[in-house]
Amino acid sequence: MTGELATLPDIEPSLLEITRTQDPKTPPPPSSLVFGHTFTDHMLAVPWHILEGWGAPKIQPYGPLSLPPSATVFHYAHCLFEGLKAYRDTSGKVTLFRPDMNMKRMNTTAERIAMPTFNGEAMVELLKQLVRLDKHWIPDQPGYSLYIRPTMIGTQSALGVAPPKEALLFVICSPVGPYYPQGFKPIALYGTTEYTRASPGGIGAYKLGANYAAGIAAQRAAAAKGYVQNLWLHGPEHYITEVGTMNAFVVFKHSDGTTELVTPPLDGIILPGVTRDSVLALARAHAAGTAPVPGLTDRLVVSERPVTMGEVKEAARTGTLVEFFGAGTAAVISPVDRIGYLGEDLRIPTGPDGMGPVSRPLWKYLTGIQTGSIAHPWSVVV
Repeated sequence: MTGELATLPDIEPSLLEITRTQDPKTPPPPSSLVFGHTFTDHMLAVPWHILEGWGAPKIQPYGPLSLPPSATVFHYAHCLFEGLKAYRDTSGKVTLFRPDMNMKRMNTTAERIAMPTFNGEAMVELLKQLVRLDKHWIPDQPGYSLYIRPTMIGTQSALGVAPPKEALLFVICSPVGPYYPQGFKPIALYGTTEYTRASPGGIGAYKLGANYAAGIAAQRAAAAKGYVQNLWLHGPEHYITEVGTMNAFVVFKHSDGTTELVTPPLDGIILPGVTRDSVLALARAHAAGTAPVPGLTDRLVVSERPVTMGEVKEAARTGTLVEFFGAGTAAVISPVDRIGYLGEDLRIPTGPDGMGPVSRPLWKYLTGIQTGSIAHPWSVVV
């Protein structure tokens, strides 16, 4: 916060009030879980007022919110959110994966739509408190985790396009299973030229509810054509931006024997994903020889550069396209085996297990960090 708002109270974990549920639920069998449909017993809520700053945080029973019909969230889309996971390792230790990155991005997003910012470290401490209370909801089976959804909404009861004077930051948790319970299944993408996800100077680089609502019709149109998700393209050159709600990665083989891992640069229309950053960091450390990733090629080049569908199409034609995949919190890595583009299907190579030679070792190493089998500072103990 800046100016007068900086002198108002920030989020203070020592003021946390906890009200335990009097009607605890029994977690369902892990095999019955559907992503985002089951929620734990408790939630975290922190109110904000422009004249009072952040109020006392409360952990309370999960339940409905009471909002006036005139709340700004309903009229002007003052809604932003994050997504991260808590993991339980084989010894029972519970960890969060890079929560500081999520809080940093949440503050950046809040600034973009004139919502209040907060102390990220304080918020991570509150997340830990919430997870400690509901950690028994994390299924004690490989591949399962607790999905954590911090959300901020404008709650001021007033019409008029302006920064809301009241807001609510709340957090809910949902136990989730592996994204591919039957093993990796590559997806088919539709290279959409009919819809645009984002434009320079817009809100594409921010995790706002408005970004996702605008993509649903396009996703439904892609499904009607027989594809699982959209591949968002930008401009007359058809630059690749994102894969549905994930960051996009392409792998090329070059004549000098090197393998290039490419992802579009953060140019203002692409969300700076935590998984994206993690994949790049691991790949660059491997390429530099400072932290080798087992099974990954030694001749790896890592690039953040623009890439067009024309380049991908030509690589598919000449046999220099190695693989194409998406990266995000829910799936971690999502391999692609087909892209519909301008009336034809481009076939993307995949291995016998559905993954490629670059995504497979990166996914294995990254999930090893997340689940605790590989020690790493990204893993934060709850």
